[in-house]
Amino acid sequence: MTPDLSVNFCGIKFPNPFILAAAPTTDDGEVVARAFEAGWAGAVLKTTSVEKEPVELVYPQMGAIEVNGQKLIGMVNIDLISKRHIDQVEKDVRNLKKAFPDKVVMASIMGSRKEDWQELVFRLEEAGVDMIECSFSCPHGMPERGMGSTIGQNPELTERTARWVKEAAKRVPVMIKLTPNVTDIVPIARAVKNSGADAVCAINTVLGLIGIDLDTFSPLPSVDGMGIYGGVSGPAIKPIALHFVSKIARNVDIPISGVGGISTWKDAVEFLLVGARTVQLCTAPMHYGFRIIDDLIDGLSAYLEEKGFKGVEEIIGLSLPRLTSYEHLSRTHKVRSQIDLDSCIKCGLCYVSCRDGGHQAILLREDRTPVVDEEKCVGCALCPQVCPVGAISLKRIQ
Repeated sequence: MTPDLSVNFCGIKFPNPFILAAAPTTDDGEVVARAFEAGWAGAVLKTTSVEKEPVELVYPQMGAIEVNGQKLIGMVNIDLISKRHIDQVEKDVRNLKKAFPDKVVMASIMGSRKEDWQELVFRLEEAGVDMIECSFSCPHGMPERGMGSTIGQNPELTERTARWVKEAAKRVPVMIKLTPNVTDIVPIARAVKNSGADAVCAINTVLGLIGIDLDTFSPLPSVDGMGIYGGVSGPAIKPIALHFVSKIARNVDIPISGVGGISTWKDAVEFLLVGARTVQLCTAPMHYGFRIIDDLIDGLSAYLEEKGFKGVEEIIGLSLPRLTSYEHLSRTHKVRSQIDLDSCIKCGLCYVSCRDGGHQAILLREDRTPVVDEEKCVGCALCPQVCPVGAISLKRIQ
């Protein structure tokens, strides 16, 4: 029997948990239509504002971390909200709902005054949107207007602004997108819960500096020789996103849409296991295109079938009881490294890393075959991480 990939999120049925996050990929209704045709369950249209709100973009906007020749391990952007104001987004919502009545059309909003937030809600509901997402989380743009993470870093401002939006929403659920640029995200999520809003989205990008041009000395991306801190996304921030999603799930009873570094079906499953009910993707579809939805759906379906689950709903939050604190971890659990010599390519990386960063527990024979000294090996798990071919694993000895 084929597993059921549908999920219920804030009373809305999604055919699968995969959503396009608010980003350049969702800044045009015709582009979103192509994503829906490809199989995406929903999309959050790029954050919009009232017509009088000026949005002045600069270019170039993006930079990336390159590791061993592989790009987009992490990407930074200094993009702002959409230049397309609410009047244009209203049209996109109407057109998309008419053409794709079974898809979930969400819109992201940002305002600088109560009247603006509420006007955006009124107009989007009238246009037929299914859900509203509020950006309290942009890390680099428009703080001088009290927008973005200026709100989301403060529990009082979060609760107040979320309540404005929820008061205006008569028909649709309200989701608040949270910033990771805080010491503790739990008070912020609690503030959302207290406001009456229906869900949280976690996380937005992480404030960072992606790099420096060593020839010009300019921060990247460079705009006429100058740069700013930007929002880092992509696989590099997945551990941070998983941390925040799981913290919210363990401490605040509110539905979560997980986002941050999701590139594969395996990433998506991890987010579901720590409490997310839907997952949003941004950098991956920008990198690989909308076609990755086939891999996401096929991989998730095959995983559920292999594990004997009837549907996505059965795995949400399964890993949360296994999260604990350091003092509760077992001191009697003992492991040692073991090397599959048939797979080993004798590169010596395990030897070097253990010699200079571990416990000097790996020796090299004359033919460069590595050997584990089990008397010295404590099972720190460094060598499996550096092995390029997966020839090293840990065996339990106690």
